[in-house]
Amino acid sequence: MAFSVPELQYDFGALAPHIDARTMEIHHGKHHAAYVSNLNAAVADTPLAELDVNDLIQDADAISNSAIRNNGGGHANHSLFWTVMSQNGGGEPTGALAEAINASFGDFAGFQEKFTAAALTRFGSGWAWLSVEHGDTTKLIVESTPNQDSPLMEGRTPILGVDVWEHAYYLNYQNRRPDYVKAFFEVIDWTTVSDNYTQAM
Repeated sequence: MAFSVPELQYDFGALAPHIDARTMEIHHGKHHAAYVSNLNAAVADTPLAELDVNDLIQDADAISNSAIRNNGGGHANHSLFWTVMSQNGGGEPTGALAEAINASFGDFAGFQEKFTAAALTRFGSGWAWLSVEHGDTTKLIVESTPNQDSPLMEGRTPILGVDVWEHAYYLNYQNRRPDYVKAFFEVIDWTTVSDNYTQAM
């Protein structure tokens, strides 16, 4: 069973003006597609090809192979990324997720500040995440990872992520990553993120 790029649930231009159609087209159709193609080549004719990608990148032996780590992470990260954005996004979460954010960060503004800082201080390419940390007490944390690493590789569950590789924003925002991250908050689909939180718990 080969890995494949998931179809978007909206048109390339649906997130404009916050994220432009051409960026979405290239990002989804070329960058994500390249990760999937390279991942399929890396796991061809092995039992790893039968795993769900999220299970694959939690396998310590598998991700010791850099091709699997980088391309499997790229596939998993982008597969989440597309789903947490919507043309009807923005605003703030409600319900259990809002309560958890308030408990972990004081309020939504505190979360937004911490998440933005994680995105802006990630040197070079990578991601910023809102993740569920599993332990004696399960809680929300904000973190960032380099390249295509995922919190799943460290035993945490990402429920929201923003791609801060330059290919995610350069056509529209050039080197203005702060503007891109601010715009990202206008398209976050908090219903999906809340569902992710419920499943992670």
